[in-house]
Amino acid sequence: MADTELERAEKRYAQAKARLQALKNREATRQRKLDTRRKVILGGALLDLAERDSGAAAMLDRLIRNLPREQDRKAFADWGVPSPAPSGSDPDTPS
Repeated sequence: MADTELERAEKRYAQAKARLQALKNREATRQRKLDTRRKVILGGALLDLAERDSGAAAMLDRLIRNLPREQDRKAFADWGVPSPAPSGSDPDTPS
């Protein structure tokens, strides 16, 4: 039995709707990955800065101590905040 024009249109609509949802899902996934990448990059930059700057090290320590979720704080339980190298041994400072 042949599909009616209405049934064919409904089928095309459902397929288009599914394609649209798949595109939205892919874009949301792309955005989450980009957000995660940004966080990793900023975290690395902050750790690097904390090794050179005592103010950044203190800020990092405050950030960790003030994490709102207990499970997040536990992730840093055995971890030490990087401390700046003593003056004169900064690899970025020309000799």
